[in-house]
Amino acid sequence: MHGVRNGHDVDPTVWRAVGAPLVAATAAGPLDGLTVAVKDLYAVPGQPVGAGNPTYLREAPVETEAAAALGALLAAGASIRGIARTDEFAYNLTGRNAHHGTPPNSAVPTRLPGGSSSGSASAVGLGMAEIGIGTDTAGSVRVPASYQGLWGLRTTHGTVPRDGLLPLAPSFDTVGWLTRTPEVLLAALGATVPHPSDGPEDATVLVVPEELVALVEPDTARAFTAFVETLDEPVASVRLRDLGVPDATALQEQMRLVQAAEALAAHGPWIDAHPGAMSTVVGDRFRAARANDPDATADAVAHLDEVRATIRRALDGRTLLFPTVPGPAPLLHADTAALEGTRTATTAMTALASVGGLPAVSAPAMTVDGAPVGVCLVGGPGTDRALVIRAGSMLPDQAAPGLPTVSVVR
Repeated sequence: MHGVRNGHDVDPTVWRAVGAPLVAATAAGPLDGLTVAVKDLYAVPGQPVGAGNPTYLREAPVETEAAAALGALLAAGASIRGIARTDEFAYNLTGRNAHHGTPPNSAVPTRLPGGSSSGSASAVGLGMAEIGIGTDTAGSVRVPASYQGLWGLRTTHGTVPRDGLLPLAPSFDTVGWLTRTPEVLLAALGATVPHPSDGPEDATVLVVPEELVALVEPDTARAFTAFVETLDEPVASVRLRDLGVPDATALQEQMRLVQAAEALAAHGPWIDAHPGAMSTVVGDRFRAARANDPDATADAVAHLDEVRATIRRALDGRTLLFPTVPGPAPLLHADTAALEGTRTATTAMTALASVGGLPAVSAPAMTVDGAPVGVCLVGGPGTDRALVIRAGSMLPDQAAPGLPTVSVVR
């Protein structure tokens, strides 16, 4: 196994189960020799799904087949290093898990790792795996990627099959990966969603959405301005409202209401049958979901397809560029109220891609107060590969990702 650091190899805050490997590759392929940290929402052969909750884990059946997205990696030559921790039911963005602890932030140990794909991100950042497979509903790949200085891709909604994946909110749930380099990210994408050899090149205009940049912290805004000034391609500024896109607060509220309703549909019966099994923070989130106005929820659900189509039209011929999150990861001991404030600010920035069902890549481009902050590129449906390549071209010192190669991590 390449890159294992002994001090963290079996860290129980990172791993629920680990092996050498835990599950071997099923065939040879372009991912030969690479290992995967699997978010504890995916079906892994011979293991139950734990969803970040020990009570749920005790009752879960042992899986016999790999989740579809995981099976694609195994068939391409990758092996499973282990099952990585997640925030409970993926309904949190901090990386804290009251039952199992907090995985370390591999870039800044005094700060939170980000979630909900927390263990997968930490395992990759600490060198224990080359690929972390996670999920992104409201930012659960993008946020830890930004907080830990990693590459993270939220795929176009519906592009990667979600069979064998425990849902949170199916209208927004997507498969995603975290890696240390753009080459490996492209390799994971290519193994899962083959790219046609005659696929079009990205010719979209790069634009900065004013409303989203206005949401970031001052130091991050300054770092982002400095980053944009380094780019060799023209960058325009755009107001999303001029393109017909609802404002960030409206998108955030629509996402919150639909996500809450679908999370309750997926997990409400189990939670009702297991009083006291949930942590306070995530339990409170489910309780708040029950208190949502049913008429407002119904309206949000009814108009989701319409708003999604509006966002997609607005991005026709455009790629958005903005900071992934408002600022660096919160400190480890930040209190609950402060973290809820960070969540609100963050989801205002992540909602556009989630509601739009769009791909988004977070690339490690900035340092603010000694901590990494990513830049995010959001494009139209199916532009996943083009986004990673474009982001890689903006950061040439992190390797040029035109044709995927995994030699850089061996």
